[in-house]
Amino acid sequence: MDNQVINIDQEILGGTPVFFGTRVTIKNLFDYLETGDTIQTFLDDFEGVSKNQVIKLLEMSQKLIETSSNILNENFA
Repeated sequence: MDNQVINIDQEILGGTPVFFGTRVTIKNLFDYLETGDTIQTFLDDFEGVSKNQVIKLLEMSQKLIETSSNILNENFA
């Protein structure tokens, strides 16, 4: 289960992205981090999510932001 991070399924919360194997939305993690909570606090509150899943999600998010930034910069140059 730790190898898969995100699940999008219309049968689970209407297709809202969740951590694989749970009904915990990806947005929940970002909401926690936005308010200053730690990853550990999030993990304590959502025991079905593994630390490995959170780390992989943050790495994926970083790559998406970097790629998007490069594409946007190319379009404005």
